[in-house]
Amino acid sequence: MIGKTFRCGLLIGFISGIVLAVFLKSVEIIFSIKVYTLLLNVDFIPIIGSIKWSELVELTFHLFISILIGIIYCLIVTGSRFARFKWKKRISYYFVALLLTFPTIFLYFPLTILAYKETPEINDWVAFSWWTIGHILYSLSLSYFYIRYKK
Repeated sequence: MIGKTFRCGLLIGFISGIVLAVFLKSVEIIFSIKVYTLLLNVDFIPIIGSIKWSELVELTFHLFISILIGIIYCLIVTGSRFARFKWKKRISYYFVALLLTFPTIFLYFPLTILAYKETPEINDWVAFSWWTIGHILYSLSLSYFYIRYKK
């Protein structure tokens, strides 16, 4: 059970993380709003922040966090307490993903404040809106790919 849950989280976290990264990279390319740069930014983290990482390595850091979220998501929705409430309708999977992802939307503010790289301004509501849309898309991806995985 744990192995299957872990594999599920690994897969849906990885795919959903890629969806978010591609979305924010597209926004950055099309509109020149540095939300993808913000997503991958680690320059404020002690020790690793002083190293000039390639985009691929920074993306790997992002995907690692996304995979952890995917594993937590799978643990929640496959857990006995979740099953006990018989929340087997698709809407419940989306609701749990949204609850789990909701705090990441507000990471925009501390990440923007802490960044040394050029990122959007803290009061750039257009950038915050794209960031929010991207993380809602991430949430929808988690639940969508979980449902597909279960089939």
